[in-house]
Amino acid sequence: MIRATLQQLRLFEAVARHGSFTRAAAAIHLSQPAVSIQVKRLEEQLGVALFEQMGKKIYLTAAGKELYATCGDLFERLDSFENRLEALRGEVAGPLRLAAVTTAKYFLPYYLGAFLRRYPKVLPQLKVSNRVRILERIDANEDDLYIMATLPEGSAVESHPFLGDELVLFAHPRHPLAGKKHIPLAQLTSERLIARERGSGIRMTLDRLLADQGLKLTPYMELGSGEAIKQAVMAGIGIGILSTFSLRQELAAGKVVLLDMEKLPLQRTWYAIHRRGKQLSPAAVKFMEFLQETGQEHMAFGD
Repeated sequence: MIRATLQQLRLFEAVARHGSFTRAAAAIHLSQPAVSIQVKRLEEQLGVALFEQMGKKIYLTAAGKELYATCGDLFERLDSFENRLEALRGEVAGPLRLAAVTTAKYFLPYYLGAFLRRYPKVLPQLKVSNRVRILERIDANEDDLYIMATLPEGSAVESHPFLGDELVLFAHPRHPLAGKKHIPLAQLTSERLIARERGSGIRMTLDRLLADQGLKLTPYMELGSGEAIKQAVMAGIGIGILSTFSLRQELAAGKVVLLDMEKLPLQRTWYAIHRRGKQLSPAAVKFMEFLQETGQEHMAFGD
C-alpha cells in the first residue's frame, strides 16, 4: 500500500506541472528545500525515481508520468467530493478559485467584495495574469472560473457574459490629434501607437479591426501591461488603446484625453468561463450567477 501523504502528492504534482522545484515552491508559498525534501521522501516511500535531471531541466520518469496522471484523477475526485459535500450542506462557503486577465483587476475586486458581503464564508483565491498564462491555467484546470474578454478558441469551455466594455484610443492632452473630430482610421497607421503584446486580448481585437479595414500597422512600442502603456502615453511618447476601465483616474485628472477616431470605441464583452463539464462548487455557481445578475451594476466601482 502506498503511504504517501496528500501533501506530498500535491507538492509532487506542483513540481511536475511547473517543471521546476523553484517555480512550484513559489506558487505554493513554500521554500524550495522544503518541497525538495518532501518529494525525495515520496520517492523513497515508492522506491522509484519520479524525476530525472538533464542539464538544468528536470523531466518526469516513466513512474513519475504515471503518478502525475494518477494525481490528476485523484485531485479531481477530491474536488468533486468537496463540491458535493458543500451542496449537501446547503452552504455557499469554502474556496472560490478565480483567475483573470490583467484588465479585470480594475473591476473584478468590486464584484468580489459585494459577493463576499453576501456570502462571507466563501474563501476567494484570485490570480491575475496575462491572457497566455490564463489560457495555460485553463488547460491545466487550475481554477473554478476565469474572467476574460477574448474567448479561447475551441469548445473546451462554457462562457457566460456579464459585462460590457469599450476599448478606446487615448493620448496626451497636447497631442496633435487631441480635440480633432472624426479622425480617419487610416491615420492610425502613421501614428506612434503603443500597443499591448501579441496574444493579449486587446491586441487581438485591434488587429482584427485593422485587418477588416484592410490596414496594416506595426506598433511603435509593444508593452506588456496597461500601466506601462499609460505611463508612455502620459510621457508624450505616443498614443495608446486600452479599456475605459483602466483609464478612469487618468481621464478624470486630465492626464490623458480620448481621441475621436472612426470605428472607435470598440465594443466588447467580459465573460466568466469554466471548463466544459467541470463540476462547479456552490460558491463558483453562486458567483457566476451573481456576476450575471448584477451586470453593469458595479460599473461605478464603489462610487
